[in-house]
Amino acid sequence: MGYLVLSLSISVAALLFAVYLAWDVLKRDTGSDRMRAISDAIKEGAEAFLKRQYTTIGTLSLVCAALLYALYAFWRKDSTMAWETALSFLLGALCSGLAGFVGMYVSIRTNIRTASAAARSLNEALTCAMRGGAVSGMTVVAMSLLGVGGLFWFLGGLSNPVEIPLKIVGFGFGASFVALFAQLGGGIYTKAADVGADLVGKVEAGIPEDDPRNPAVIADLVGDNVGDCAGRGADLFESTAAENVGAMILGVGLYPVFGLKGILFPLVARAFGLIASAIGVMAVKTSETEDPMNALNRGYFITTILAMLGFYAAVYYLLQNNLWLFGAGLIGIATSYAFVYITQYYTEYRYRPVRWIAESSQTGPATTIISGLSVAMECTALPVLTIAAALLGAYECGVRALAMSPGITQMSAGLYGTAIATMGMLSTCAYILAMDTFGPITDNAGGIVEMSQQPEDIRKKTDRLDAVGNTTKALTKGYAIGSAALAAFLLFSAYLDEVAHLTGKISHTVDIANVEVFVGGLLGAMLVFLFSALAIRAVGQAAFYVINDVRAQFKENPGILKGTSKPNYARCVDIVTTGALRQMILPGILAVGMPVVVGIVFKHFGGHGADSVAAFLMIGTIAGILMALVMNNGGGAWDNAKKYIETGAHGGKGSAAHKAAVVGDTVGDPLKDTAGPSLHVLIKLLSTITLVLAPLFI
Repeated sequence: MGYLVLSLSISVAALLFAVYLAWDVLKRDTGSDRMRAISDAIKEGAEAFLKRQYTTIGTLSLVCAALLYALYAFWRKDSTMAWETALSFLLGALCSGLAGFVGMYVSIRTNIRTASAAARSLNEALTCAMRGGAVSGMTVVAMSLLGVGGLFWFLGGLSNPVEIPLKIVGFGFGASFVALFAQLGGGIYTKAADVGADLVGKVEAGIPEDDPRNPAVIADLVGDNVGDCAGRGADLFESTAAENVGAMILGVGLYPVFGLKGILFPLVARAFGLIASAIGVMAVKTSETEDPMNALNRGYFITTILAMLGFYAAVYYLLQNNLWLFGAGLIGIATSYAFVYITQYYTEYRYRPVRWIAESSQTGPATTIISGLSVAMECTALPVLTIAAALLGAYECGVRALAMSPGITQMSAGLYGTAIATMGMLSTCAYILAMDTFGPITDNAGGIVEMSQQPEDIRKKTDRLDAVGNTTKALTKGYAIGSAALAAFLLFSAYLDEVAHLTGKISHTVDIANVEVFVGGLLGAMLVFLFSALAIRAVGQAAFYVINDVRAQFKENPGILKGTSKPNYARCVDIVTTGALRQMILPGILAVGMPVVVGIVFKHFGGHGADSVAAFLMIGTIAGILMALVMNNGGGAWDNAKKYIETGAHGGKGSAAHKAAVVGDTVGDPLKDTAGPSLHVLIKLLSTITLVLAPLFI
């Protein structure tokens, strides 16, 4: 019991630390009246969108919880499991939504304070933005721990630890359910506004980015918050929640070796990661001449070292000081580093891939698209090799760690090693999310400075921070897909364990040569492509509404482009909000409903429901990982090729190469900020929904 109390206490302390960070940021100066007017417009738009989005998601969550209850109560005739699963689902959904809301609430108030701080010093602006971002990071991970640990305690996990982890799978499903719609809706919104603002503003009207004459500029700045703050917060919340539950389920299999400690280990290890992240955030400082990215990297390095020490302490006290299992954790931490730097290589303009796309832009949009697609497909190789090495290495560590343990199969031992690696990778999650939220805060700060026409020296400081923010957003997408890959394998293993438990077998294997099972796998791969198509199409349709409104405003009021009249920002925000929320429903329902349909259909027609769902999950996960890598890194490379040209390369702004690069960036936007991030969530949603509904497929 002491270790559970420890993890919950650290979680509460982390929330109090987040409150302190919020207080520290919100007490700072808010700049001039003109800056506040712009910031207030962003704040009102973001809060209006989030209120309407969460109303929609809340309604869908209640419907889904009712269906879960009905399936268990009336189909499986298990009313106790029905209410426990529905309760877990609703709690996961509530915590996920709350974590995303808190993070965005602070970020949309940090932007103006960062802009104001830039007038005084680069370091003050940097620390303001980072601490504002850390509110989201600390809140997300702490809420995840409190939710899983508190539910485990409430349902009697201390007296019945072997059965309870399977009963709290619904928490992970609820978190995944909210995360999918939050990431999808926010992604559609942000890219529809961005594409609409760019195509009509930059390309047609020839006005700069963040120009106050563009009616879509406020909607664009709002989009950075609802996509990268609330959306990514919900994404990583469900990553940590689902991974905690999955690792606890695998820990049940090792109960004869470690007892309750093996089940509680994920919670304690994650709690120590929170302490490491808090210290890392407070260590971020820079000088006026230093590259701000160096300061963030230092904080990440400090966080990683402390997380390693905390991880070792958890292994020492809970896993009998088994150094092989500590080695598996180190593999996970090394994997997170590898993903960060691989993503950096493919998306920063210091390196070959982005520079090659920029060079190709000199011959027009077609060659820009061709070179970008080449880079997008190439960038799957190194991450896949990294994931493969991590899984094989961690599996072997698990086997060696538990080789002498009686009654433990080699597969169970190896799978627990991969679970430990996943925990290691997610040990720095709070700091990573802080860096991610740093991006939209600094982007908004730059927009506020430009729209309020602040002096050039202030704009240069916010530009430096914005450039770093673009990099951190790309890096965290790489981290998110890497953690999704490891977590998905962990959850797939937990699914097979649950099927074995339900069928009374020692272990369960899946025969892909069986025709029903093969078809299930084929449908899983198809879902990834169809879901991505619907997400991208949704951006195009929502952007259509934005473009038409901006054109209409320019036509209705010629004084807007002359600078003598103010655009109707609110009208544009409302149009893109309505369009985004309307477009997110179909792909979201498809993702939730398809694995259920596959399992139930193949259960009744062929008797292979559980195996068909396993193949659906396994092959859908593989296809989803590859597709997300293509979209995230390809879109990021197109974006930074445009930014590289804007620094003066190949003719600079306004050149033919720049116009071609803008086209490439526009194509890449819905890939890297809508479909790609949504696939991270889809991968884990498939895992959690199959875990929750596994009894229905037997």
